[in-house]
Amino acid sequence: MDEKKIARINELAKKAKSEEGLTPEEMVERDLLRQEYIAAYRDNLVAQLESTVIVEPDGTRHKLGKKP
Repeated sequence: MDEKKIARINELAKKAKSEEGLTPEEMVERDLLRQEYIAAYRDNLVAQLESTVIVEPDGTRHKLGKKP
């Protein structure tokens, strides 16, 4: 997710907290941007966990696997 979209999320959050509030169109835009942000966050977290390696005391290394 690029910086412009993150800035827009922050801008909408600030406006929502103000007395002015958000228009219905801005609420829809905010929800879509939030969903996109959460999806990108999850993808990054999964990629990080998939590249994590466990080093055992005996020196053997294995990747962190998914729970069954």
